[in-house]
Amino acid sequence: MSMNDPLASVLSKIHNCDKIGKKECIVKPVSKTVKTVLTIMQDNGYLGESRIIEDGKSNLAQVNLLGRINKCGVIKPRFSFKKNNIEKYEKRYLPAKDFGIIIVSTPKGIMTHLESKEKGYGGRLLSYVY
Repeated sequence: MSMNDPLASVLSKIHNCDKIGKKECIVKPVSKTVKTVLTIMQDNGYLGESRIIEDGKSNLAQVNLLGRINKCGVIKPRFSFKKNNIEKYEKRYLPAKDFGIIIVSTPKGIMTHLESKEKGYGGRLLSYVY
């Protein structure tokens, strides 16, 4: 497993465990970004509870899976978007209108594309889940 993109390895592990029907999986490393993305996925009903386990190094997260993820992954390269042109990325990364979320990083923190549209922020694309 390459550690060049911690978020990518966490999301692919979650996706694979969810696909084979596991109830939980342990992911690492857990950075601040990974923690925030997991929280957003949890708030939007894609993941169950997650628990951070401190191991002195990169920390682990125990994530409860609900079997609600069809696909999730990171967006590479991390495209920038202006506050009014997120739609083209919605069409590119999500299968249908109002189905799934794109997680974006804005100057005001990490949020879903819906929040950034509502608040009028631009930023960079991080990942998607549906």
